[in-house]
Amino acid sequence: MEDRGGGGSFVAVRRISHGLDRTNNTYHSNSAEVTASSAAWLGRGLSCVCVQGREGESRPSFDLTPAQEHCLQRLQNRLDIAYDSSIPRHQEALRALWKASFPEEELHDLISEQWKEMGWQGKDPSTDFRGGGFISLENLLYFARNFPKSFQDLLRKREGVRSMWEYPFAVAGVNITFMLIQMLDLEAVKPQSFVGATFLKLLSENESAFDLLYCITFKLMDQQWLDMHASYMDFNAVMKSTRRQLERELLQDDITRLEELPSYSLLSR
Repeated sequence: MEDRGGGGSFVAVRRISHGLDRTNNTYHSNSAEVTASSAAWLGRGLSCVCVQGREGESRPSFDLTPAQEHCLQRLQNRLDIAYDSSIPRHQEALRALWKASFPEEELHDLISEQWKEMGWQGKDPSTDFRGGGFISLENLLYFARNFPKSFQDLLRKREGVRSMWEYPFAVAGVNITFMLIQMLDLEAVKPQSFVGATFLKLLSENESAFDLLYCITFKLMDQQWLDMHASYMDFNAVMKSTRRQLERELLQDDITRLEELPSYSLLSR
């Protein structure tokens, strides 16, 4: 994410790269890693080895099963798709998002001042999707269809004592997609963190794991926002707190499904 105006504005800035070369392990999260003993991971079907990182630092690397490699490749293929307003499927997804968000209000055009009601920065959502790609639209649509009550609660800011300066719903959603891609090392040829390896194990058992984790993260972020009595300028601090909490939950030894994460209980259909 990029701060502008002293932190008062936020936008995801991940560049979508078609045909990205993932033949080496050059992608690595710069955030502090959450440590855990490797013994716990062997029982989850993950083989952990240590590899030498930059400047002599040691970090974990994980051998993947063919099924895990396949699931990761499928997800990475989704990450490489940029939103393209000329593609009918992308247009239909955007219209479906509006209909799921405001079923009582007809959308006049795909470029319209109406989109600002949802928390886009302007009248053309495609300018914001450039940061997260088409998958960020898919994430929002999955959320709206599978957890409509939580989606509407967040969209309309129904719960809790809200700030006078709230985060814009839609742009926050794109930033959550971007944050998860970074946190889980999803552009690496194989996981470079325990959190990324844990997620890949969950993904191999549930092909919708990324979309589901997105929903959990969005709801968790809003809960953190309320707990911190945050305002617009605090968004980045809230995102960092959300990431730390999500990492802690994913690394619990007894988690075998995303539905077992403590924060999953925040969601309602």
